[in-house]
Amino acid sequence: MASAPAGEKNLKEEEVSDMDTTASSSFDLDEIRQLADLVSEYGFTDFKFENENIKIRLSKQVAVSSYQPAPVAAPAAPAAVSAPAEKPVEAADPDEGLHKITSPIVGTFYRAPGPDKEPYVKEGSTVTPDTVVCIVEAMKLMNEIQAEVSGEVVRVYVENGQPIEYGQPLFGIKK
Repeated sequence: MASAPAGEKNLKEEEVSDMDTTASSSFDLDEIRQLADLVSEYGFTDFKFENENIKIRLSKQVAVSSYQPAPVAAPAAPAAVSAPAEKPVEAADPDEGLHKITSPIVGTFYRAPGPDKEPYVKEGSTVTPDTVVCIVEAMKLMNEIQAEVSGEVVRVYVENGQPIEYGQPLFGIKK
């Protein structure tokens, strides 16, 4: 997949220097760097090239980032109003007490089985553990995601067609 953040694609220099070359090499170092850039740009994690003169293997490790929603801040009081000093009131987490259905894989989120079909669930829908709530497309495979709990859908955290990360919350379910 080519959707990993750019800072997480690090091609190991020792992988580039591990090349097995013969006396009449057909690549120079600049060409190898260009090849490494192309491999990184297209999201490959492992690339091999071999002919009678040269053998090159480029590989990289992609770090998995975890998604954490930004905290919700309480609205500020107007500055002109003077009131006795009170303890600041923390904003109540609107998602507190909700079971979150998270993505088991990296991919693209789809709410419906097709572009002209109704969503599997929407806010207010009642689900059971085996209810399909969405599809996550990964590497051209459509993976149905089930609720795994019973309750009511009260939050949908992502938009249809949005790329998602492993562990990213998709739905909030009130049990």
